[in-house]
Amino acid sequence: QVQLVESGGGLVQAGDSLRLSCAASGRTFSSYAMGWFRQAPGKERECVAALSRNGDSTYYTTSVKGRFTISRDNAQNTVYLQMNSLKPDYTAVYYCAADSSHSDYQLPPSLYDFWGQGTHVTVSS
Repeated sequence: QVQLVESGGGLVQAGDSLRLSCAASGRTFSSYAMGWFRQAPGKERECVAALSRNGDSTYYTTSVKGRFTISRDNAQNTVYLQMNSLKPDYTAVYYCAADSSHSDYQLPPSLYDFWGQGTHVTVSS
């Protein structure tokens, strides 16, 4: 069992940066691939970035490539999402999630086992 707690969201202007953090409980954090998802009002939840257990493999959805960086600190049981050059259409609730499969990472939300409560990111124009 893993409990995830996101932080770092807020209201920012277009072009600003935010760093989201996701702190995980438990001693097996390094055995989970991690993903960051977002869900805007009226839209499906989508994976924006994902990271393998050892951090060697990463995924970014096309719209955030070059702007977002996912990273993890297994010693601190934390995964991060650095978001630069934010745009208004990035406004959403951002969630972190843990995947216990042996895949480097997976994209469908239904394949993740544990979820945080989400943190709101609002980007004004």
